[in-house]
Amino acid sequence: MEIDTVNPSREQRHRRLGRAAFGLTAAGLLGGALIAGAVASYASNNPTAASPAAANLAAIGTANDPTQGGHVGANGVVEKLLTGTTADKAKAAALAAVPGATIERVENDAEGATYEAHMVKSDGSHVTVKMDANFKVTGIETGPAARP
Repeated sequence: MEIDTVNPSREQRHRRLGRAAFGLTAAGLLGGALIAGAVASYASNNPTAASPAAANLAAIGTANDPTQGGHVGANGVVEKLLTGTTADKAKAAALAAVPGATIERVENDAEGATYEAHMVKSDGSHVTVKMDANFKVTGIETGPAARP
């Protein structure tokens, strides 16, 4: 049987169209993957190309859970939760400065002080108590700490 290349049957036309559509789809997916890879590579090699929020996530590796610390300051310092005696001293200083409040967390500070305590006052308002290296209170900020 001879194939008519001038006037192909309906079935032959459908096969050709199917192969062409498959080829175009595969090429489009491959091209999209290459472009996405190039953009990701550029952003990872150029930290200023990423948003501040993306830089914060990249620095800690996961979504930022404020109860676990991890905020990155403009100076690149990463806040980490305090533990042991350091945490106990920071809590005592913060509670002395804001009696009746509840401590949410204590951590090193990424914005200038050495330590900070995030607290909720008895009226439900939030404060952040800033301390120096000797646990002397240097300031009390009202409202939740600003996050990028």
